Amino acid sequence: MPGRVHGKVALVTGGAKGIGRASARLLAAEGAQVLISDIDVVAGEALATEIGPAAAFIRHDASSETEWKQVMAHLRERYGRLDILLNNAGILLSGSIEETSVQDWQKVMRVNADSVFLGCREGIALMKEGGGSIINLSSIAALAGRDDFMAYSASKGAVAALSRSVAVLCRRRKYRIRCNTLHPDGVLTDMTSGGFPQGVDPVRLTIDSDPMNRMCLPEDVAASVLFLASDESRAINGVELRIDSGQMVMSI
Repeated sequence: MPGRVHGKVALVTGGAKGIGRASARLLAAEGAQVLISDIDVVAGEALATEIGPAAAFIRHDASSETEWKQVMAHLRERYGRLDILLNNAGILLSGSIEETSVQDWQKVMRVNADSVFLGCREGIALMKEGGGSIINLSSIAALAGRDDFMAYSASKGAVAALSRSVAVLCRRRKYRIRCNTLHPDGVLTDMTSGGFPQGVDPVRLTIDSDPMNRMCLPEDVAASVLFLASDESRAINGVELRIDSGQMVMSI
C-alpha cells in the first residue's frame, strides 16, 4: 500500500536529531523523499544513510538567508519541487527577562524565528505552483507564560504569529499552501535532557509512566507532522495544534 505521503518531497530543518530525526524517519517510511538539513553534518549524514535511498542530507544553517537560497536551489535541481516543509530547527536557552543578555536574545530569535521567516518565504516561492504543507515548530511556551525561558517563549510566539500570517496570505492568493504550527510541551530530546533532575531516568518523566507527566517522545510530535504533511489534513490551515497531554486545559 502507498504511504500517507507517497511521492511527496519534504525538507526537514534541524533534521539530524530529536523531533526532526523522528519526523524524517516517519515521512520517509510513509513514502516521501526527504531532504534532511542541519548544521550537524556527522549526525545528519548518518541519519540519511540509515534511512536509505529515500533520504539525503545537506548542511544548512537555517538562520542564514544565503544558505536557504542554496538549499532551495538544491531542491529544484534534485527533485524539481517541494511539497512538505518542516521548519524544526531551534535552540533552547534559559533565562528570565532580568537575566537574558541582548546577545542571547538575538541568538535565540535568529535561530528560532528568523529561520522560520526565511523558510516560509523561500518555501512559498517553490511551493506556490503546486501547493504544499508548511509545518512550523512552535511550543506550548508560545501560548503560556514562562518566566524562565523568556527569549525562547518570545521566539516561539513569533513563529505562531508568523504562521497565521502565512496561512492567510496563501489562502487569499489561492496558492493551495497550508501553514500550521505544532505546540509541544516537554519532549524527550537531547536539547531538553540538560534540564532533568540529576540521577532521574528521563523515561520516568514521560506520559508512558504517568498521564500527568508533561514529557512525550519525539515520535509523538512526528505523528502530528505526518498528519499535517498528508492530504488527510487538506482542509486544516492556520491551526495551532497543542501536543501537551492536556496541560494547557488544566486550570487547577
